[in-house]
Amino acid sequence: MPTQLDIESQLSYAYLHAVAWHAGFECQSATPQQDKQGIDAVVTAYGNFQNSIKTQVTINVQLKATIEKPADNGTHLSYFVKEIKRYDKLRENHCDPARIMVVLFLPTQHADWLNHSENDLILKNCAYWVSLRNAPGSGNETGKTVKIPKEQMLNAENLKTLVTRLAQGDIPSYLLP
Repeated sequence: MPTQLDIESQLSYAYLHAVAWHAGFECQSATPQQDKQGIDAVVTAYGNFQNSIKTQVTINVQLKATIEKPADNGTHLSYFVKEIKRYDKLRENHCDPARIMVVLFLPTQHADWLNHSENDLILKNCAYWVSLRNAPGSGNETGKTVKIPKEQMLNAENLKTLVTRLAQGDIPSYLLP
């Protein structure tokens, strides 16, 4: 029987998978070796991107899901990254392809996570992406609170914008609010 954390994890992957394919991009689960590096999924986009000579962009994704309501200052949501080793992997600035963290904020009640009928399949709440590249180190061994810009909701349009940026060589870094 899967645990609540297993279900949260799979819903975060389903969210990413649906958004990536809706944007016209490929999305795959990470290999065991990639997982050891803090990568849960890989998004790959092919095509001619605006003002770029690249015809392929790959993004390594660390997936997180939580039922904890994030602190919201109006422009950013707070998320506590519990594994400092994962946080440190995500903040490295010498990785290629780019790495992002995607956090799915689920309702607190399991029964509210997913609704379906003949006409709809609805996964409640949404996910946001953040690049932790060049983020500051943590002063402790347990984790680090990060601020995720609310404008970086993970949807097809924002994912296309991120892919275009990466194709142009613009690798996003973590920006403190």
